[in-house]
Amino acid sequence: MSGQRPEATPTIRDIARLAGVSTATVSRTLMRPAMVAEETRAQVLRAVAEAGYTPNLLARGLRRHEAGAILVLVRDIVNPFYPEIFRGVERTARRLGFNVLMGNTDDDPAQERDYLRLVLSRRADGMIVLTGRIPDLDDPAVRRVPIVLASEPVPGHDLPIVRIDNRAAAAEITRHLIGLGHRRIAHVTGPLDQAIARDRLDGWRAALRDAGLPAGDDLVAPGDFRVPSGAAAGRALLALPEPPTAIFVASDEAAMGVLSAIHAAGLRAPQDISVAGFDDIPFAEAFDPPLTTVRQPRLAMGEQAMMMLHLLIVGDAPAERVVTLPTELIIRGSTGPCRSR
Repeated sequence: MSGQRPEATPTIRDIARLAGVSTATVSRTLMRPAMVAEETRAQVLRAVAEAGYTPNLLARGLRRHEAGAILVLVRDIVNPFYPEIFRGVERTARRLGFNVLMGNTDDDPAQERDYLRLVLSRRADGMIVLTGRIPDLDDPAVRRVPIVLASEPVPGHDLPIVRIDNRAAAAEITRHLIGLGHRRIAHVTGPLDQAIARDRLDGWRAALRDAGLPAGDDLVAPGDFRVPSGAAAGRALLALPEPPTAIFVASDEAAMGVLSAIHAAGLRAPQDISVAGFDDIPFAEAFDPPLTTVRQPRLAMGEQAMMMLHLLIVGDAPAERVVTLPTELIIRGSTGPCRSR
């Protein structure tokens, strides 16, 4: 990157010259960062920071952010799903001049309200919410808060969101198991009060029904995305009079619990039973066997959410209120051809 920092108020053309890219690339980076290569995104955001540019692409009147900080709300700070999203938020926020605070809610509405008060008292300029819940959204003061959702929707509210298509991804990984010859495929759900868990259940059912295969309640075991619930679900499914030959689990963590139950029963994956997860958390590849899963673009999700939030903070409007990012089926050693029993 070369060139001098503009002396006048910088424009999108100045940023393009500094970054050595086109104005269209700058626009895509600020509006749809997931569509731009990571190296190019970093190059453009360095130019943004160097020039002191506030990315209102049409140079409309903006209001300055006051606290210089944003808040990211998560359900459980130890959940390995969150760090990559947070990293995407944090590195984009820093380039835009914001600090990032993380709020761990433990699914406690009282804690959620405490964090919301940080924004209402202007100690943070806006929120990125990964919990699927925001208290007091009917309060006019809360509705004025810049909020972007990541991963989980808040039912009944039309808030800007960066997400994946959970139903389509669940159907794809179920079709992978069907393609391996499995005809009795079980599902371990996430907590069904969460929309993403219901969508993954619906995707599993849709793929089985399209293939003319059973998708009854006897093949559904409840879970909560965590390892202990996966282990309990695995034991229950193995105890069925006719156990499944494959299990699709709604999260990688719970899938590891299922695999532990399989090992404890003296069985092997995938030789005796195939297991597939969802998320592609860092441990998925290192587990024994390495876990077949759905990879979520968590870094891009965080980057996109921060760019959308920044537009709201400066008084602009995101080009799209719903951004759906692509997923990727990652095939590893935990799934294999069905062996007749």
